[in-house]
Amino acid sequence: MELRQLRYFVAVAEEGNINRAAQKIFLTQPALSRQIKALEEEIGLCLLERQARSIRLTPAGEALMNEARELLRQAEQLPDRVRAASRGVRLRVGYAPSLASGMLSVAVGSFTQVHPNAAVELFDLSTQEMLAGLESGGLEVVVTVCRQEATRGIAWTPLTHAPWQLATARTHPLARKKQVAPGDVASERLLVFCRRDYPEYWETVAGWLRAHHLQPRIAGEFDGVHSLLAAVESGLGVALVTARTAERFPKQIVLRPLQSAPEPLAIAAGCRADRAGEAPLGVFVQELRKAAALE
Repeated sequence: MELRQLRYFVAVAEEGNINRAAQKIFLTQPALSRQIKALEEEIGLCLLERQARSIRLTPAGEALMNEARELLRQAEQLPDRVRAASRGVRLRVGYAPSLASGMLSVAVGSFTQVHPNAAVELFDLSTQEMLAGLESGGLEVVVTVCRQEATRGIAWTPLTHAPWQLATARTHPLARKKQVAPGDVASERLLVFCRRDYPEYWETVAGWLRAHHLQPRIAGEFDGVHSLLAAVESGLGVALVTARTAERFPKQIVLRPLQSAPEPLAIAAGCRADRAGEAPLGVFVQELRKAAALE
């Protein structure tokens, strides 16, 4: 079995038609059909059910499709992995700036003293992007909210907790309050992180208001902390954020404590469970723990 045969098979399966697949990969239709037939003979199973104008995968074809995609992905990454190994340790870290930026800079500095030839790459990503990066092998470590129940296959190391506060413009009436009640929040235009990319944020904010029999007045969704803070500063509304975000706020924004605040966010370092024993990963996670303890 050759990689090119698997590429041909995946092309046919994705297109659902041998003629279209042949055009896509610049082969003639008879040549592509011969390659698929040779693959079926080698495996000893029928992979495709051929119909008048289309094909359909057999159960064996479905199984091979999943395996072939993973093998081809690994083959594509192989040159980069070999080059990285020749240079030394490569560590790709996904993180949320509002939760991890302070401890992350300290941890990276300490880690590179232990591994001076290490290449540490940082990626500002949403939670979903981080989890996908771990699964695909595009990231080695993430620093985000621990969602252990929804992320099987990931080993989590607790780092710290982030309490919640309300962010308002300095001129907003709530900025004069010593504490803000849930009812005050529900009566305001609420600015939030986008639900698709920050599900744990939505679960916390919406769940907190529901627990007080209140509904949020969502006035805008934002894909990152900078755009969210800019909207708060402009007076477009208020936002629930963690206290760790305070250092990123401009002077025109103030934070106020919440009455009966939601449970603090549990921030953790995550890596794939099957790679948790790798020495460089372990060193980096320990440096994150030390940095979090200093804050």
